[in-house]
Amino acid sequence: MLHPSYSELMEVVNSEVEEGEQPVVQSRYSIVKAAAARAKQIIDSRAVEEKMLKMPEKDKEKVSDPVLTRDDEYKLILGKTRIPKSDNVKPLSIAVEELYEGKVKIIGNADEISED
Repeated sequence: MLHPSYSELMEVVNSEVEEGEQPVVQSRYSIVKAAAARAKQIIDSRAVEEKMLKMPEKDKEKVSDPVLTRDDEYKLILGKTRIPKSDNVKPLSIAVEELYEGKVKIIGNADEISED
C-alpha cells in the first residue's frame, strides 16, 4: 500500500479530534486493525449477496419464510460500501479508501466503526 500512507490515514482519522483530547488512532496497528475490521464487514456482506444470488427464484418468492436471517440482513447493511464502483475492488482496498475519505469513522475501539 503506497497511497494513502499510514501517517496520512492517521492524520485523516484523527482530524476531528479536539485539541487537548487523545487521538483516536495512535499507531499503525490501530489503522491496520480498523481497516481489517471494515474489510471483514464488506466480505461478510458479499458472502450474503452471493448466497442470495445462488438461491432458487421459487425460494425468494416465499412470503411466509424469510429469505435472510436477521444476522444476514445486519451483515448486508454493515457491509454496504461507501465508495462508488467498488464491485471489482478488493475489500481491504475499499476499507482503506473509505477511511481515507472519511466515509467511515473509528470510534474508540478499532472494532467499532461508524458510517456517515
